[in-house]
Amino acid sequence: MPVDLTLAQLSNELVYASMAAYACALVAFAACLAARPGRALEPAAAPAGALAAQGEGGVGTLTRVTSGPPAPPAPPASPGRRAGNIGLALTWLATLLLGGGVLLRGLSVSRPPFGNMYEFSIASALAISAAFLVLSLRRDLRFLGLFVTLPVLLTLGLAITVLYTDAEQLMPALQSYWLVIHVTLATICGGALCVAAALTVLYLVVDVGERRTRAGRAFRLAPLVDRLPSAARLDALSYRVTAFTFPLWTFTIIAGAIWAEAAWSRYWGWDPKEVWAFITWVAYAAYLHARATAGWKGRRAAYLGLVAFACFLFNYYGVNIFFSGLHSYSGL
Repeated sequence: MPVDLTLAQLSNELVYASMAAYACALVAFAACLAARPGRALEPAAAPAGALAAQGEGGVGTLTRVTSGPPAPPAPPASPGRRAGNIGLALTWLATLLLGGGVLLRGLSVSRPPFGNMYEFSIASALAISAAFLVLSLRRDLRFLGLFVTLPVLLTLGLAITVLYTDAEQLMPALQSYWLVIHVTLATICGGALCVAAALTVLYLVVDVGERRTRAGRAFRLAPLVDRLPSAARLDALSYRVTAFTFPLWTFTIIAGAIWAEAAWSRYWGWDPKEVWAFITWVAYAAYLHARATAGWKGRRAAYLGLVAFACFLFNYYGVNIFFSGLHSYSGL
């Protein structure tokens, strides 16, 4: 089928527009993080019905706090929270624009938009952003916005400058419904694993800061650590995202093997892409096993998680640059 150049050009324009929105969101999230009150400055709210100590030094008669007159209206949102809300709104806008760009790219050639590295990159950027927004529906992740929009912008920048390919039809081997299943799962996994890696990096920074603070030692990134959640919360959230994604990555490899049998009459051929997909799977399996082993919790498991994500990135970019194989013609 002929390529619809009008839709292809409109797709490019939507990708550029999404980058502008992501850039504005990045600035807003940076302002949110800068204005976020430190954990040490946040007063702990006493729960209703708690026991209150009266008298000097907390010594005296214990009385039960009872409900009194209605509480005064809540104070207006802090500048940091307002900036975070703006960042979230801009991220939603950018995600919709990028989603439109991905959709129109596929419509321009009447096929799924997964035919080359450019299309896979913009779809991966969309997946990273979508994973962050889905997690934000249940948790306050404004602190994470800066560390998500930055890799999204880097991915899109690499896509439009280095990996860009004009819209064209698929090679015969790629014309299969397994393309939709296999590559869609891969992009979802990539988006979720990128968010998990960002949380892991922040966990390591906060963990070092908390350890040095308890030891009475100075830490250059102390202002950042004070504005981030505790290391335990970051570590737990990163683990949950990875544990949720691992079965999807497992099925991604299985779907790829089924597709390989349909396209090349063999399930597994030790192609470089297949090998590194398996290495990535083993690395994440080792990370999850380490988390279940008492001696490997904490920082050592986090380092292993980052090694696994490095394997994923190498499978994404490095294999296509340094190796040739059956996946080379598609760029995937």
